Amino acid sequence: MHKIPSDDEKRSESGPLWIWLAAGLLLSLVVVFLVWSWGGHSAQKAPAPGSGGTGVPTAAATTSGTTRSGASRHRGSSEAQATAEEIVARKLAEFSKRRRALVHAIAKHLNIEVPGDVERFFAAVEGGRWEEIDAAHEALLMPGQGLNQPRSADLHKIWRAIQETWGIAREAHNWPAQALLDYGQAALGSLRPGMVYVGGTDPGCFIPTFLNETADGEHHITLTQNALADGTYLDYLNFLYAGQMNTLTQDESQRAFQDYVADAQRRLDHDLKFPNEPKQLLPGEDVRGEDGRTQVSGQVAVMAVNERLLQTLMEKNPELSFAMEESFAFKSAYSNAAPLGPLMELGVKDPQNAWTADRAAQSVDYWRNVAQQLVSDPQTPDGSDPRRAYAKMVSAQASLLLDHNYPAEAEQAFRIANQICPSSPEVVFRYVQLLVDQKRPADAIPVIENAIRADPNRQEFKELLNKVKSQK
Repeated sequence: MHKIPSDDEKRSESGPLWIWLAAGLLLSLVVVFLVWSWGGHSAQKAPAPGSGGTGVPTAAATTSGTTRSGASRHRGSSEAQATAEEIVARKLAEFSKRRRALVHAIAKHLNIEVPGDVERFFAAVEGGRWEEIDAAHEALLMPGQGLNQPRSADLHKIWRAIQETWGIAREAHNWPAQALLDYGQAALGSLRPGMVYVGGTDPGCFIPTFLNETADGEHHITLTQNALADGTYLDYLNFLYAGQMNTLTQDESQRAFQDYVADAQRRLDHDLKFPNEPKQLLPGEDVRGEDGRTQVSGQVAVMAVNERLLQTLMEKNPELSFAMEESFAFKSAYSNAAPLGPLMELGVKDPQNAWTADRAAQSVDYWRNVAQQLVSDPQTPDGSDPRRAYAKMVSAQASLLLDHNYPAEAEQAFRIANQICPSSPEVVFRYVQLLVDQKRPADAIPVIENAIRADPNRQEFKELLNKVKSQK
C-alpha cells in the first residue's frame, strides 16, 4: 500500500504542515525557519491501543455511554458492526465535506473564487482515493516550494482549511485505523468540558481535530501552538471561533514580534559585550544586527513568538482551560502545568497542590500501560507512526516531571518513551541529557547504541555517542 510520506520524509523546506511562515512582519524582523517535528488528570487509566477503549466501536465490540468530554458514544446498529477502517473512512468523508463548506464560506467572505482544483481535491478526499488526494494536493502547491506554499495569493487565503484536510487524510492513510481512533480519543477523552485543545505535532494536531469535529457530542476549540505567528492563521481562528473565545489580533501579533526582537537584541548585546560569560542566545537562535536593524532567523525565533502569543491568548480567556500536546517546549508554561492523561494542562490554578509524589507516579503508570499495549500490538511495530507519536508525548511529560523536580519519575518516563521508540531523536537526546547531567555517561551509552541499531543512518546519533564516550 502506498504510504503518503510525512513532512520529515519529504524533507520539506517549509517544515511541518502546522508551522507556517509568519506574515506581516515588521521591517526590522526577518523570520525564516526550518522545523523538523515530529512533532482527567494523571490518575486516569490509559486506554489500551487496539482495545476499543476509544469510545469508538471495533468490529468485535460496541460501546455506549459518555466520554469525559461529554460526547455521546451511542451509535446505530449499522455502525456498531462497522470496522475501524470503515469508521475512519466515513469520518474522513464527513470532515472533508465540512472543510469544503468552510472553504466556500471563507472565500465568499473574502470575495474570492474557489479554484476547480480545490473542488477536485475535496472530491478525492471524500472518495478516499489516496493517489488522487496526493496528486490533487500537489497541483495546488507552488512547484519546488514545499508543502506549505500554495501556488497563488488567493489560494493562500483559504489554504488553512485545505491543509488541515490534507494532513488529516495523510494521517488517516498512514496510521492503522484503530490506532488512530485510540490516539485521538486518548487526547480528547482526557479533556474536561469546555477545554481548549492545543496541538503540536502533526498527528497531535490533525488526529484530535479530525475526531473532534466528527464527534456526535461536544466540539472543543482546537488550535496549534506552531502557527500563531502567522497572520493568516489568526484570521482563520477568528473566522472559526470569534463567538466562542477572545481571539488574537494582528496588533497583538505585531507586539509579540516587537517584544521578541527587543529581547533578542538585548541578549545579543550581552553576548557581544561579555564573551566569557554564558551565552544568553539559545542554540539555534540566529540573531544579527545589520544596518541598524535586528534580523533573526531559525525555528527557535518563530517558536518564541508563538510562545508569547499563546500566553496572550490564555490571558485574554481566563475563564477557559487549555490542554496541550507539545511539539516544541514552551518552558514559560511549565511552572503552571500538570499532566492531564497524555496531555499537559496549562494555567493550573494551584500548581503546588496539583503536584504530589503520587500524581507523578500515576503519570508514569499511565505511560507504562500505554507502552505495554503498543509494544504487544503487531499493528504498531517499532518505528511506526503511532510509536513515534506516543514516544513524543511521553518525552514531553518526562520533561515536565523534571521541571517540577521529580527526576526519578522523569527518568522512568524517558525510559518508557525510549522503549516505545528507541530511534526517536528527541527522546534519545533528552534522555541522554538527563543521564549526562547526573554524571552517568556509562548509562547513556547503551541508549545511544540502541538508537543507532534502530536507525543506523542517523548521523547525529553517532556524533552523540562519540561525544558521550569522550566524557566517560
